[in-house]
Amino acid sequence: AGSKVVFTIDMLNRTQWVNIDGAPETFTIRAHTAMRNKNVGLGIYLYRDVLGPTNTQGMMGTYAYRIYMGSSSLAFGLQFGLSYFDFNWAAMNLKDEDYLFDPQDIRRVTPDANFGIYYQSNRMFFGVSSKQLLQNDFGYAVKDGKSSFSKLTRHFYLMGGLAMPLDDKIIFRPSMMAKYTPNAPLQIDLNASVLFGDVFWVGASYRSAKAISFMTEFKISDRLKLGYSYDMYLNELQPFNYGSHEIRLGFEFPLYESRMRTPRYF
Repeated sequence: AGSKVVFTIDMLNRTQWVNIDGAPETFTIRAHTAMRNKNVGLGIYLYRDVLGPTNTQGMMGTYAYRIYMGSSSLAFGLQFGLSYFDFNWAAMNLKDEDYLFDPQDIRRVTPDANFGIYYQSNRMFFGVSSKQLLQNDFGYAVKDGKSSFSKLTRHFYLMGGLAMPLDDKIIFRPSMMAKYTPNAPLQIDLNASVLFGDVFWVGASYRSAKAISFMTEFKISDRLKLGYSYDMYLNELQPFNYGSHEIRLGFEFPLYESRMRTPRYF
């Protein structure tokens, strides 16, 4: 929050595994800004995740405190909010209809919290973060006299990247992100993009879960950016879907200054 100094709004829509019924769909809106005291950043994050009969929606408030060290900064951020989970049994397509099968819909509101540390300079960034810190229960079942719970398991992220000028108007930006969740494989994304004249960039990404992404973003005006990415899968899902599509719309409005003092490449 506040890393770009200006007031920033990002809207993102992701449609995954096109041609597979019940595939994930995600829509998010986030807005954040540095305050007049630039050590403090505030933001809000709204999201909606749909996967088959499940629908998860949430709202998170963000607070960041930034320590400036010349042209670089070290920020500590905290998010806290609520997550609403809805399981709609009516959306299930049963292979063999069972008239005795009449479960109740599951609806649950759960508090949630995230934390992160982010270092940024004109030429590099580095961050570590964790989501779902509270690990609250959102599901409950009893089978053979034994109780079981579904938890919001903690996720851990590590990321970093560089901005390497190739000439006055071309910037090469390699980056990586590692994602870890207990009892799941480690996932690593290796990314590379090229920024042309601070107007548009194009890049590609390789994900260790056997997927390749192609990405681009255009700076339509000083206040408006439009981005698109396409994921192509190299695993067993490849014959059954047409990939994943993601569209991003970004707005930037200066609140306290007419423009940023230094270019931001991330």
